[in-house]
Amino acid sequence: MWFRNLQIYRLRDSNVTPANLEEALSSLAFQACGKMDMQSRGWVAPRRDGDALVHSLGGQMLIALAVEQKLLPSSVINQYALERAAEVEEQQGYRPGRKQLREIKERVAEELLPRAFTRRRTTYAWMAPVGGWFAVDAASTAKSDELLEALLKCVPDLSLGLLKTQTSPASAMTEWLAAGDAPGSFGIDRDCELRAPGEDKATVRYVRHPLEADEIRGHIEAGKQVTRLAMTWNDRISLVLHENLQVKRLAFLDIIKEQSEQQAETADEQFDADFAIMAGELSRLLPALVEALGGEADASTSV
Repeated sequence: MWFRNLQIYRLRDSNVTPANLEEALSSLAFQACGKMDMQSRGWVAPRRDGDALVHSLGGQMLIALAVEQKLLPSSVINQYALERAAEVEEQQGYRPGRKQLREIKERVAEELLPRAFTRRRTTYAWMAPVGGWFAVDAASTAKSDELLEALLKCVPDLSLGLLKTQTSPASAMTEWLAAGDAPGSFGIDRDCELRAPGEDKATVRYVRHPLEADEIRGHIEAGKQVTRLAMTWNDRISLVLHENLQVKRLAFLDIIKEQSEQQAETADEQFDADFAIMAGELSRLLPALVEALGGEADASTSV
């Protein structure tokens, strides 16, 4: 259950409690796709075999949105539709027109839908009302937006805003890489991407490469900005910071996971220990990241 990505938001409503959130999410509890449903989504228990839609521990909350989709590729529909169209042509003596072909496809899709395979995925979000943090474990904004849309449908008065900082991540990362050092407890690792401004957006990527090389400083002097940078925080968490303030390739290092394993004997205890340690680390990492980026901007974009 360790998060691998962070889409970071500010939670301005500190009145959220596990009890009222549980009640709100229950209005959109997950139901599997019906025979004629192409997609279904709803809230599930974050802990396997659990019942509660909100896993709460020490003021920290974990929620999970499940999305189930039917797998019905257009190529399969077209294949069956062509066979059906050939049968119709033989019966009526002439080829079906566009409108009739469209109707044939629609009927074929309806017939195949109940027999289609399904795929389910789950997206998790961490909520810390005391610190005012909300983060979605999603690599894309589309999945994060999907979870937020479902959450705001259940809790329409919830106040969330995208995190913004005084210094843009691109400017800060470029400055750190040029200096060969990052502020505070952050250390620069061996992966980065630099991109030139302008229409061509020439891009250079370095993977497992020493980033103190003169050629990298040359790219910066030529006007390229850092758009993503691999770093380690406090020798406990490694991450890749992106220019849009998204965090990807989040990895909690062995020292943290060993600490979690020492605290648990059963699967339930292990889940609680993992969540408690992860939430505690994120509660310290995010303020440190904001400080490194010059502090939080006054206004954030609402979602």
